[in-house]
Amino acid sequence: MVCLALIRAAHEYIYLVRKVSHVCRCHQHRAWGSRPAASQFAVQGAPGSVLDLLGKSYPQDDHTNLTQKVLSKVGRNLHNQKFHPLWLIKERVKEHFYQQYMGRSRTPLFSVYDQLPPVVTTWQNFDSLLIPADHPSRKKGDNYYLNREHMLRAHTSAHQWDLLHAGLNAFLVVGDVYRRDQIDCQHYPVFHQLEGVRLFSKHELFAGVKDGESLQLFEESSRSAHKQETHTMEAVKLVEFDLKQALTRLVTHLFGDAGAQDRIGWAFGLGLERLAMVLYDIPDIRLFWSEDERFLKQFRLSDINQSVKFQPLSKYPAVFNDISFWLPSESYTENDFYDIVRTVGGDLVEKVDLIDKFEHPKTHRTSHCYRITYRHMERTLSQREVSSVHQAVQEAAVQLLGVEGRF
Repeated sequence: MVCLALIRAAHEYIYLVRKVSHVCRCHQHRAWGSRPAASQFAVQGAPGSVLDLLGKSYPQDDHTNLTQKVLSKVGRNLHNQKFHPLWLIKERVKEHFYQQYMGRSRTPLFSVYDQLPPVVTTWQNFDSLLIPADHPSRKKGDNYYLNREHMLRAHTSAHQWDLLHAGLNAFLVVGDVYRRDQIDCQHYPVFHQLEGVRLFSKHELFAGVKDGESLQLFEESSRSAHKQETHTMEAVKLVEFDLKQALTRLVTHLFGDAGAQDRIGWAFGLGLERLAMVLYDIPDIRLFWSEDERFLKQFRLSDINQSVKFQPLSKYPAVFNDISFWLPSESYTENDFYDIVRTVGGDLVEKVDLIDKFEHPKTHRTSHCYRITYRHMERTLSQREVSSVHQAVQEAAVQLLGVEGRF
């Protein structure tokens, strides 16, 4: 049984950014007297260069596309930070599965893995899930690669093959996952997933069915080392019903009213940020990374099931700046631009919208105009501060994307 998670359209990737921690620190922690220069960006993946991450070294190559913005989040493990809202959601889901699903010896049926490292091989992230080598979800436009063979996991399903082949039949995996994406209050290059997997043997699945011993998990069809036969309709219906019950019970608890050999099962995946935003009324995904005590103290609860609604911090006004440029003749993708904006602007950037496209009637060149919304979560920004960041975005776009500014 293999679960393919959230496969999306991908884009080409044309630039690599390096060593911008100084830029990000300038924007977030000190006065705004000077403008960060686009020249502080350098190309990653130079021959012979090495990336050190989580105590290991990875040689860089033409696939390396990590930004300092993303690297700064690796190892934060918000889902394991006690009393963080993502930790609360994780603990509530764990509690539910521990109480609802017990083994024969009255011990929890599901085991939990919430400290697996986010660096995985491309084989784990794709091949083990039977994602073809030419599938668009593998392209650099949607993923963060350390090199051609290692990456930051795009989903927690990257660990399914290892856990299934370790002999586990029921488990939860929780962790931070990484994807290049658009910029708005619902999307962030790092977020957290929780997935559950459960497998059934023939005896377990049909034990409660009349004449169940005569039923089969699989039809008579072709089978390989990587793919099971076709499941029988009786097996599929029972597994579907079990998954529906599992998710219905979980939602009620929270809100109130890879190859499996000779087993069959279900798998589901949940975004912890999405659950927390609904359950706790958190309006902006950037808040999960806040270290502001006014945010964090709201979730220091004596009982993880205690009801709590986020009380908004003062809503500081937004500052809007537009940026327009002619696209290069080829190899431009919006995710490239979004990564530049995130790297330069950090969490000051609330949203980026493409508000206009224009094709010149004679030259047939295309121009894009983006509106960038800047808003600090903890204080009011001045136009002077924003102009410093915005100009750095413009310079970086010209230098790294090959666009022609219309500034």
